[in-house]
Amino acid sequence: MIKICVCVGSSCHLKGSYHIIKTLESMIKENNLKDKVEINASFCLGECTRGVAMKVDDELVDNVNVSNVKEIFEKYIMGRI
Repeated sequence: MIKICVCVGSSCHLKGSYHIIKTLESMIKENNLKDKVEINASFCLGECTRGVAMKVDDELVDNVNVSNVKEIFEKYIMGRI
């Protein structure tokens, strides 16, 4: 099971973390990965100056935004399945 934690702390929230979560949830559903990928909101991951931050398993991914979230999904989630 791949575990994704998306930061919803103040800075990431203001930079669109909830939209990122919704987009990731849609991609998980579209790719029939509900039994392989778990997504959760997380409080501050300590990367406040580097955009929306998330962890895929234990790997930190920062600067996540609406422009690159699909590319990040392909690389960090689909690339591990």
